[in-house]
Amino acid sequence: MKSTRSPRFVPLGAVACALLATAGTTQAADPPDDAAARLDALQRQVSEQLTRLDALKRSVAQEESNLNAVKRALDQEVLGSQRARGIAPEATAQASPSDAAAPTSVGQAPESDGRAPAVAQIFEQPGVLTPKGKGVLEPSLQYSYSSSNRIALVGYTVIPAILIGLIDVREVKRNTFNATLTGRYGLTNRFELEARVPYVYRSDTSIGRDPFQGTGADSAFAASGSGVGDIEVTGRYQLNDGGVDKPYFVGSLRFKSRTGKDPFEVETVRNIPGLRSDLQSTLPTGSGFYGLQPALTALFPSDPVVFFGTASYLHSFKRTNVTRQTDSGPENLGTIAPGGVFGFNFGMGLGLNDKSSFSIGYDHSSVGRIKVNGVAPADSVRVQLGTLLLGFSYRLNSQRTLSVSLGAGLTRDTPDVSLTVRTPITF
Repeated sequence: MKSTRSPRFVPLGAVACALLATAGTTQAADPPDDAAARLDALQRQVSEQLTRLDALKRSVAQEESNLNAVKRALDQEVLGSQRARGIAPEATAQASPSDAAAPTSVGQAPESDGRAPAVAQIFEQPGVLTPKGKGVLEPSLQYSYSSSNRIALVGYTVIPAILIGLIDVREVKRNTFNATLTGRYGLTNRFELEARVPYVYRSDTSIGRDPFQGTGADSAFAASGSGVGDIEVTGRYQLNDGGVDKPYFVGSLRFKSRTGKDPFEVETVRNIPGLRSDLQSTLPTGSGFYGLQPALTALFPSDPVVFFGTASYLHSFKRTNVTRQTDSGPENLGTIAPGGVFGFNFGMGLGLNDKSSFSIGYDHSSVGRIKVNGVAPADSVRVQLGTLLLGFSYRLNSQRTLSVSLGAGLTRDTPDVSLTVRTPITF
């Protein structure tokens, strides 16, 4: 802080020298009474100057204290904002040269580029766009496990609770590994392009008993499949300028190809001993349909957390003249139109410190009924998929982050558990 000198104040040494010189000259020329009066006046003047100097020192100390309080409040505000955004501040830790007791700098304000804040990623879509001219390469590995029991009544009832016939009980266990390489590039601070290339490995085991044979032994049928899945391309654009207590809106459009192995290309086995049901001998790695999915994401920063949510709709284009391969020969299915998928998710992210953040959220998808030749089959029903997700992110260095998310299925058709590990690398 700059010190200001007033012309009304003089150094104490100069005042003392002036007093001595004045006293020495007046003693020789003036009477004793006049000399004593002048000395008293000078002493009063010195006392007044010292009093004013002490008041000025107290005022300066108070101003420095207020300035330090403002600095501490500003540092806390910057640090809290960076934690909520998932951005690690670069510590400068330089002491103030004007005061040794002044607080050190604990962070650097994030760049004011108007982009949405970052959170620990738990959903497929990221929470922050890639900066202009930057690229992100994100390898990820996801494992999911699901099990289901199917009970079919083969027969008829005469009165309620009494069945004349047989009960078909089957248990299905499914393991899926999905290794994905994702690349993102920021064309501007508000617009990015993304491409995803998945590699899928699936393994299913069906266990059951033949309902038409009196056997106590279970029969098992195992099938697996691996290969490249459906490649996806996505564009995202930030629609507005958000800020503190102001939401960010990001619109996206995703195109899904059908590069994976088609479900209708793999062979279907009929009348399996012990199971008597159609099962695929080799599992597909893709959906078999092109898809287009628009979505809108909202992020609302409210220090120290960030709230986020997405609404989307996936439209799959129908296919005509679909032929299914079976062990008894090709079977023409006609025109197949998958049902639309309405999805939404919401959650919150919390910055734990300058390197780590935590997120929790819920993801839900409602899958419509499939139609064959314009008519929905009797066994085609709307499927509800609900998943509770927990995520954790840790910044390894300035270019690499480790993110782990865990999902628990809340509906019967959702995988029981899913575990995803991501490592985004910025370059």
